[in-house]
Amino acid sequence: MRRLCNIWMFVVLLGWHAIGAQVIPPSEGSIASHLPKPPKPAAGIAPQPINVWTHEVPNTPEFAALRKVAETFNHHQHTYRVEIISALNRNHKNWVHREAATGTLPCLLDFDGPQLAEFAWPRYLKPIDQFVPPELLNDFLPSIIAQGTYQGQLYSLGQFDSGVGLWGNRRYLRAAGVRIPTLQSPWSLAEFEDALAKLTALKEVDYAINFAFYSRVGEFYSYAYAPIVQSFGGDLIDRRTYRSTKGILNGSQSVAAMKRLQYWIDKGWTQVVFDRPDDFEKGKVALSWTGHWAYQSYHKALGKDLVLMPLPNFGRGIKTGMGSWSWGISNTCHDPAGAWAFLAQLLSAKEIVRMTNINNAIPARWSALMQSPLYGPRGPLKLFVQQLAIGGMPRPVTPAYSTISQAFAEAVSNIIAGGDVQSNLSKAVDIIDRTIAKNRGYPYP
Repeated sequence: MRRLCNIWMFVVLLGWHAIGAQVIPPSEGSIASHLPKPPKPAAGIAPQPINVWTHEVPNTPEFAALRKVAETFNHHQHTYRVEIISALNRNHKNWVHREAATGTLPCLLDFDGPQLAEFAWPRYLKPIDQFVPPELLNDFLPSIIAQGTYQGQLYSLGQFDSGVGLWGNRRYLRAAGVRIPTLQSPWSLAEFEDALAKLTALKEVDYAINFAFYSRVGEFYSYAYAPIVQSFGGDLIDRRTYRSTKGILNGSQSVAAMKRLQYWIDKGWTQVVFDRPDDFEKGKVALSWTGHWAYQSYHKALGKDLVLMPLPNFGRGIKTGMGSWSWGISNTCHDPAGAWAFLAQLLSAKEIVRMTNINNAIPARWSALMQSPLYGPRGPLKLFVQQLAIGGMPRPVTPAYSTISQAFAEAVSNIIAGGDVQSNLSKAVDIIDRTIAKNRGYPYP
């Protein structure tokens, strides 16, 4: 029933502006009535401490927003006392592994979405299905549920999601006579390449598209460029078993995708630049392949000339990166109900709207989306939500994901530098499959 509800919501969302449909999400009041209320402490008993770890650092608007929620929570009840603790300059993932080894994880912690399986498999995290009422779960985007689910159990929920888009300079598209694509009619591979050729020919631009190769080689490479592979029909791993990447990551479709990326570089339609991240804002290029976070700077630079377009369909449909920071309860938490009581506050529509108005990410709940000036029915970024509906691809939910991401990023880095596609992808396969074999396929009883 939940899946049907979510699918219906997505169908409505896809057409909400075109047909004037009105989506009425569950009200915050109706959901709140099903949430557990903290019990009143006995007289003279001090509130239970609930430590909360976050990757956000002090002196940022995001950290201030989290601290505000904690202050409000602590003020309105006295059973628990939440303390927000920042990762500061620590490597967040290593910090979690180190503290888990000594049994000193906090009750509640955030982590990047694709790290979920890496933390759930060794039992660092506690499933939260028992705490989440159906009315609340149905209000979350299906992509958030997919990201937070491992081995059939829900381990995490987040305040926001993300997406990759194709940003364009409307003035250049018109000058080159290039059609602006839509979700219903995205660019095909042939039309995409025709657009790149025409845009590169404009005397005002240095090259057609910025793929953000200047980003640090790491998670962004898997997040942004795996959708190219997936739209060609390849993938990062065999998702039927999650036990091997052989014949998938180095299969014919993945190889074709990366050879095409090399071809675009060879044609001069894109360039591997490491010192000019603002080429799009400066009008040096006509298109930019990057995430939702670029909106504010792009809009400031281009104004009405900025247009957000769907990613191309390279043969197997539009595919987009998705997933972002999420919250989970540690398996060593002394009071999981207390951790959930605070997490429920963080996940309220009010707090999701507050946070996403700060970081411009995609609100994780339908009720929050309806209130969003950026992603609501008339918002300039609603395309990201619609694209998630038809092409959102969770990064592989496996404890091997960190190895997958690093190996794929290194392969892409070598490929865009001119390295042989087949050998670099096969090298990545060897690294990943050895890791999976070393861990016996990550059995999960």
